[in-house]
Amino acid sequence: MPPFDVPEGDPFGPHNLPYGVFSPAGSEQRTVGVRLGDHVLDAGAAAVALGSPYASLLARPTLGPLLAAGRTAWSDVRRALTAWVTVPSHRETVAPLMHPLSSVTLHLPFEVADYVDFYASENHARNVGRMFRPDAPDSLTPNWKHLPIGYHGRSGTVVVSGTEIVRPAGQRKAPADPAPVFGPSVRLDIEAEVGFVVGVPSRMGHPVALGDFREHVFGLCLLNDWSARDVQAWEYVPLGPFLGKSFATSVSAWITPLDALEDARVAPPERTHPLLPYLDDADEEPGGYDLRISVAVNGHVVSEPPFSTMYWTAAQQLAHMTVNGASLRTGDLYGSGTVSGPEPGQRGSLLELTWNGRDPLDLPDGKRTFLEDGDTVTLTAWAPGPGGARVGLGEVTGTIVPA
Repeated sequence: MPPFDVPEGDPFGPHNLPYGVFSPAGSEQRTVGVRLGDHVLDAGAAAVALGSPYASLLARPTLGPLLAAGRTAWSDVRRALTAWVTVPSHRETVAPLMHPLSSVTLHLPFEVADYVDFYASENHARNVGRMFRPDAPDSLTPNWKHLPIGYHGRSGTVVVSGTEIVRPAGQRKAPADPAPVFGPSVRLDIEAEVGFVVGVPSRMGHPVALGDFREHVFGLCLLNDWSARDVQAWEYVPLGPFLGKSFATSVSAWITPLDALEDARVAPPERTHPLLPYLDDADEEPGGYDLRISVAVNGHVVSEPPFSTMYWTAAQQLAHMTVNGASLRTGDLYGSGTVSGPEPGQRGSLLELTWNGRDPLDLPDGKRTFLEDGDTVTLTAWAPGPGGARVGLGEVTGTIVPA
């Protein structure tokens, strides 16, 4: 099938056009690409061939220059790309620049500046609270409904989908153990999340307001925040996640621009507590996104978390992340936190799905409480698009290899 003739219903049609960075077959040269169906358009080469003023943003080995260019440029480039892959007069020029997806190598699409991860699902937070604080009067911590809880991660260990994940080692100590021991994690977990990619930086000392979210955030991707639960449990009091999280975070090779997700915008869940002004989104545009995520272990779907249930929105997270005057940089990445719905089959971590190992999952290749060496985890997702179409969010996959 010719690369322009995307089948009806394809989630990667011209209504989507996510961005990535790829190397063509037989080449190590990296360039910005845009996905159309099962092909990748060399966007930089197309811009040069068509004499586009956006060649300086697209004929690059990373998305960084495009991210930094700002919202007007993002919209202009998207309109141009849509024309290049839909207007018949461009076909002769553009067709030779389309590469079969199966023939290219995909890379981490941008240089990650800072990485922050949040804890924004009330369902996830309540499940964790019930597991670890069963005697507390409320399964949520007292601050949870007042601010988006988060932590700073390690940007240098953010890796692209398909990268193998080496089982981390660290200290662990079960409650009954007399002393900690060192060794490979035996409770290796996943966290199904959505990552938001910052384009336009901000000045230090100048918080980003809720209404400025779309001026700074370029798009989103799927994200798996791998977690060593045994290492995390021993180290995280009193300061929070450290080695249990910092060994690897996987992201999709495709960044879906926010402009492709207009039809997926929804209101977040009803607020149950008054919010301070900088987080109060009552008069803002709908800040939630209707994203349907699927989690598979070794090809077997174990969960389908709905992102529309997330209590804290990406705009609120950005506002909170900068309210103290912290500045943004091009390439900042922040994760939503584990996405979990209200039903057992909608939980976004093995910790919840197996209730801390009490209820193993029955998979075709055996039971699982936490991940075993050789296990492959794949997250996929889609969102509602124009006219009933689906917007594909790509996938993020990783296979566990021994420590």
